[in-house]
Amino acid sequence: MISLDDKFNFNIGDTIVIGCSTGPDSMALLDMLIKAREKYKLKIICAHVNHKLRKQSEEEEAFIKEYCKSKNVLIELMAIDKYGDDNFHNEARNIRYNFFEKLVRKYNANYLMTAHHGDDLIETVLMRIIRGSNLNGYSGIHKVTPMEGYKIVRPLIYYTKKELEEYDKENNVKYFIDESNLKDKYTRNRYRKYILPFLKEEDANVHKKFLKFSENLEEAAKFIDKERDKAITSIINKKTNRILIDEFLKIDKYIQKEILYYIMEDFYQDDLILVNDKHIDLLMYLINSKKSNLVVNLPNEILAIKSYNEFYLKREMGEITSYEIEFNKYAELPNNHIIEMIKETEDNSNNICRLSSKDIMLPITIRTRKFGDKISVKGLNGKKKVKDIFIESKIDIDKRDTWPIVVDALGNILWIPGIKKSKFDIPKGENCDIILKYR
Repeated sequence: MISLDDKFNFNIGDTIVIGCSTGPDSMALLDMLIKAREKYKLKIICAHVNHKLRKQSEEEEAFIKEYCKSKNVLIELMAIDKYGDDNFHNEARNIRYNFFEKLVRKYNANYLMTAHHGDDLIETVLMRIIRGSNLNGYSGIHKVTPMEGYKIVRPLIYYTKKELEEYDKENNVKYFIDESNLKDKYTRNRYRKYILPFLKEEDANVHKKFLKFSENLEEAAKFIDKERDKAITSIINKKTNRILIDEFLKIDKYIQKEILYYIMEDFYQDDLILVNDKHIDLLMYLINSKKSNLVVNLPNEILAIKSYNEFYLKREMGEITSYEIEFNKYAELPNNHIIEMIKETEDNSNNICRLSSKDIMLPITIRTRKFGDKISVKGLNGKKKVKDIFIESKIDIDKRDTWPIVVDALGNILWIPGIKKSKFDIPKGENCDIILKYR
């Protein structure tokens, strides 16, 4: 007889949110919690998400509402009306867990319980091995995942799907079958239909072997995480919060990769399923490249950037990467700087540009760089590529596209604010009628 008592230590008065799809697994878990409710004075909140992808979805929602009403269980419902992600399963999972977490906060719950079982664990471990991951990823589904203020618990991880279906039959628990789980279209389904039966023929208790495998990897991952955390403190530039490449390359190569997984996890969070060991290898290539500046595109519009001795990830947020502003005494720039016209200054740095309207064609325009841009550098015969000036000035590669270039109506580059002046700049002390300041 399956029971939660010997697999999970309840405390009197626990509040538990359970994710329930109406499938055989989640209905079995809900029934077990209801049976344990009186003994442990549990408060149970059933969370059901209607994905609205099957005609049966409406019937399932109506069923779980009536079921919870008959069992005196609180129920919270959510419907997903629109999907925008190419990876449906990943997006649906993210939406579900965001919904579950809101309920955990709303009811101040101790636990979020899901009905993942031993078969799910086998499938996940095998899929991660094929996809590529690190030790923590290869361990698959954890029995307990600590969250901020609560824990995600999977108490059915000890049992197979068949055992749970037998439980439902013995206890007259009604459930629904999602027919999409039978289609070969989805990767997990193919593992479920073709790989698991073979493994179970070899060993009926193979799920317990996978559980032991998972626990061993999880323990090893915890130890490695401690070593990773020690290493991180020595390779981060405290001012920029970026990885110092020369320090990074001094540490053990395995720990290097663990640090990259850790950074990727921070950026991708619930979308970490999109990342595999090929992406880590790509980042290792970027970091070890002899090129001073390099950018690699990662899934979900994340950029991996090497800028001289620093490495970091950046989220593309649809930032302005090109602009053209006609200047009239004052301009706020997309890079959060300002160019303004001033009357006088003793400053003679590259943040100041003195011009004569007799030497240039008005109006003045502030724009972003263009391919092939060249500037007649002050004190230098001939012209120099703006690209080369950025490189020599060690300007971060991600800042170059939004860096202001000041030109006249003929397209002559008058000034690269903060970096370089052109031949049009008037020496300090000589007559000029335009003084620009960059700040």
